[in-house]
Amino acid sequence: MALLGGLLGRLLWLSGLRRGRHAPGTQAMEQDRALEVYDIIRTIRDPEKPNTLEELEVVTESCVEVHEINEDEYLVIIRFTPTVPHCSLATLIGLCLRIKLQRCLPFKHKLEIYISEGTHSTEEDINKQINDKERVAAAMENPNLREIVEQCVTEPD
Repeated sequence: MALLGGLLGRLLWLSGLRRGRHAPGTQAMEQDRALEVYDIIRTIRDPEKPNTLEELEVVTESCVEVHEINEDEYLVIIRFTPTVPHCSLATLIGLCLRIKLQRCLPFKHKLEIYISEGTHSTEEDINKQINDKERVAAAMENPNLREIVEQCVTEPD
């Protein structure tokens, strides 16, 4: 029941029904933050290809949403689109997005990462994995997986 209440609250908040109390400049600040987030994630490299996520259109400017939670904290929502509906590396891409943003975002935030609805055959399972702190921590303890993530998120020289 708490989950349903939380979902309803988030839907109302995201729909704008709870935004009446925000200052007029809030929307512009949220857009600036969204561009800042996009600038960080667009250079992540695909685990299999020499391209960036931006070049493959896995991430676009429109896939990033930022909403002010309070004066100094933001909710960052990323919806990425795998290149194919059965992409075996979608979880790894989500992990790369999470790790890079955790390291690079210069403002206090809560982070939610999802596969764009209808773009992957197991999107629900993958969404659970990439938003579960314990699973993310366990994945980053695996030296092979950690090395792949580092290669993907490291900025080119």
